[in-house]
Parts: sequence; structure tokens; C-alpha cells
Amino acid sequence: MAKKRPTVADVRANKGKYQYTMMRTETWEELAAAQAAGIDMVSVPPEMLVQTHFRDVAPTLFAVPGMPLYGAPAVQDEYMSWAYKMMEAGADAVYCAASFDTVERMAKDYIPVIGHVGLVPHYCTWTGGFKGVGKTAASALQVYERCKRYEEVGAFGVEIEVVPPEVTAEIAKHTNLFLVSMGGGKGGDCQYLFACDVLGYNTGHVPRHSKKYADLATEYARIQDIRISAFKTFVGEVQSGAWPTAEYVVQAPKSEMDAFVDAMKKR
Repeated sequence: MAKKRPTVADVRANKGKYQYTMMRTETWEELAAAQAAGIDMVSVPPEMLVQTHFRDVAPTLFAVPGMPLYGAPAVQDEYMSWAYKMMEAGADAVYCAASFDTVERMAKDYIPVIGHVGLVPHYCTWTGGFKGVGKTAASALQVYERCKRYEEVGAFGVEIEVVPPEVTAEIAKHTNLFLVSMGGGKGGDCQYLFACDVLGYNTGHVPRHSKKYADLATEYARIQDIRISAFKTFVGEVQSGAWPTAEYVVQAPKSEMDAFVDAMKKR
């Protein structure tokens, strides 16, 4: 039986029974690879989702676009307009790290929203910077309370990022939220990584919770060397007169070209 695209109802029904996989994909090649590999869900840039061929490339992927928080509209109505546009384009849920009021307003209009708890990059100055959260009982309870607040305002799920696995596992017992674990251990309902980390071409900070499954950076460097070598050979042939040769140019009857040259001489 062919795999079908999961609905929110499917995902909820599978809570505690199935571990979903999610990948952050930012190119069409990554998106196609996720589809072919059997990934369940993708986090995608909004500008990709709205392309008409998105579902041709990713027919069964549960797609979650997200707007960068500080690039998001300040007016709640504009955020709602964005969410409607995403759902109309084929999103299955939207990521939103904005206020609980904003999440609640979207949820009231039946837009499935995934929030964010634990290490939330936008808010990490409040939790001590880019480091693990929930390593004390008090901090872990704050993560739980934030989950319950998302639950109260009608969110569908949360990304739970860089918290001890015990925290994720315990919270999972006490919430109906879909828990997307990024560095939060196996206790969530979904495991989430970025394609750039998985494929090994992230040249910036590589998070501890990510795992490199391929080394495309080395492969890309090798391919770039091949490009440079080919371009250098082309330059050399042009400068030496070796390019272009007869097989690469248009041929015409000699008599016609002789007549052309004679005509030009009379100009």
C-alpha cells in the first residue's frame, strides 16, 4: 500500500506508538531526497511551500513552514494572514514561536500550530544563552509549564529542544502535544534534524545534538576543484588558439563563403 501524507488526526492517533522523523530542508534536492528516503515530515521555508510544484516533489511529506520570529509581522492580523496563506498553499501545520495570544488566535481558526520550548534561539538570553535547558528540577518544570500553556491555547505540538531526555520523556506522559524532539532524546513523538548537519556541509556551528551521516562538504570541494580545472583548461585553449575547433562551429559551403568575402571587398 502506498504511503499517504499524514493528517493531524493521524499524528495524534500515533502518539506513543510511532516515532516520526522530521528534516529541515532548504533546497529542492533536499526535499526530493527526504521524499525518496521515507522521511515523514519536513520543516521548509515558506517561499518553497508556496511554489506550485511543491507537492509534485513532496506528495506525502507533512510540511511545516516557519517564519523567523524577528522577521515576522508585528501585527497579529498580518501573522494570521501569513498562516492562512501557508495552509492554502498546502502546509499541514505552521511553526510559531510568537506570543501565546498569537498561537491561540491561529488555533481558534483550526490552524495546527507547533510552538517551541527548551532552548528557543529567539529567547535564549532568558535561559542563559545557547545551552541546554531543564537541567535542574526548577528549570525542567518551567519547560513543562510552557508546554501546558501551549496546550491551553490550542497548539498542536511543540519543538522541544536541547533538554535532558528524562525531561522530554516525563513531559510526554503529561501532555497531549505532539513533541518534536531536537536534542531532547527518544521520549518525544518525532526526531528532528537539519539536512545541512545530516549531510555534513554546515560550515558554521555544528550542534552537539546533530549527527553527520554524510560528508558532502568534502564532495562539494572535490566538485569545485573539477569546475576550476575545467575552466582553467578552457582559458588555456582559448589563449593558445586551440579553441574552438571545426566540430564546434557552423560549417558552410566554401563557394558561398568565397562569394561573401568577395562581396565584402567591394564594400
